[in-house]
Amino acid sequence: MKKLLLLTAAIFSFWVITANAQFDDLVNHVKDKAKEKVEHGIDKTMDNATSGKKKDDNSNNNAANNNSNHTAADNSNQQPTIISYKNYDFVPGDTIIFESNLADEEVGEIPSQFNLIHGQMDVQEEDGQNVIHIPKGPGATFTPRMTTKDYMPDQFTVEFDVKNETFGLCHVMVDFGHRVYYSGGEGITPGMTFDIDDMTWTLGSVNYPDELKKTLDKPMVWHHIAIAINKTVGKVYVDQFRVANVNNLTGSPKNITLDINGYENSFIKNIRIAAGGINIYKKITTLTKIVTHGILFDVDKATIKPQSMGTINEIYNVLKRDPSLKFEIDGHTDNTGNAAHNMTLSQQRADAVKTELVSLGIDASRMTTKGFGDSKPIDSNDTPEGKANNRRVEFVKI
Repeated sequence: MKKLLLLTAAIFSFWVITANAQFDDLVNHVKDKAKEKVEHGIDKTMDNATSGKKKDDNSNNNAANNNSNHTAADNSNQQPTIISYKNYDFVPGDTIIFESNLADEEVGEIPSQFNLIHGQMDVQEEDGQNVIHIPKGPGATFTPRMTTKDYMPDQFTVEFDVKNETFGLCHVMVDFGHRVYYSGGEGITPGMTFDIDDMTWTLGSVNYPDELKKTLDKPMVWHHIAIAINKTVGKVYVDQFRVANVNNLTGSPKNITLDINGYENSFIKNIRIAAGGINIYKKITTLTKIVTHGILFDVDKATIKPQSMGTINEIYNVLKRDPSLKFEIDGHTDNTGNAAHNMTLSQQRADAVKTELVSLGIDASRMTTKGFGDSKPIDSNDTPEGKANNRRVEFVKI
């Protein structure tokens, strides 16, 4: 009997040790799979740095294909231009309800316009301007600091620029409630995840266009994200490419929450949320003018930003559709700086818009321009959002 008990105890001990070992193997396997994509991307980046080539993931590719891919990748490192955005059709909402403004924030401090829910974030100077820095390690989950918790309308747009030290775009999540994408959030519009190869939203994973993929494995390159939602319909853009278009959204948006995983140092700027949307053709048939906030310029310059082409293309289409239509293009600024300087700047910006429309094929005689500086505000200049609403281009029928 004693021998039987000893034998039973030995068998039980062996089973426990074996089970624990199997469990440890399973946990390690899961961890390895979770890290696999990140390490694969890091390997590709290191290979690029040491050999000047992208890592060949397909052993069947020949040398000619490798050379072709390498050339395309080198060409894609150029900054986006108006030409590269020539087919862009994203138009932001017509009333700005949040606009990040980091110019006066203290470097090293948490940006005052945001609530930090989890992790770490601070303001750092990057490329000559203040941006939000999310450090490697803890990452960050944060949301705009608003007067109410649930502030999103049924129709809205969201825009921001992002980059990190390992990839052009990776490990970024946008939710329409606090961490809704992972926690379920019944009754709330599902959130989305941006990865290096694809994005995940309501229809599952959506692969990026091949031309976009050429830039997304390059470190420290800014990428522009634009999201437009109107009840059940949603569109997502990365740079000049539309990467998702769905009509099966459920639930309602509550707020905007950004989550940046801490696999690498990341940076984000130019966060803008706008209510509503613009149907330019419909508005011009019922109103005498169109007020646009989608034509953006470099700070204190009349240089049009590439992502402005969505709005400019819409104006172009309206003018092409109705040859009798003529516009006065009016430039407006906020009250930052000298009033006389703002008047000159607004005129230069109106002229720049006309020049771009002429380059697209619109007869110059159909457009005049006028700058008003900060003399005709439509909102308060006491908040970043008010200033953003005052910075606008109007198209007035003549």
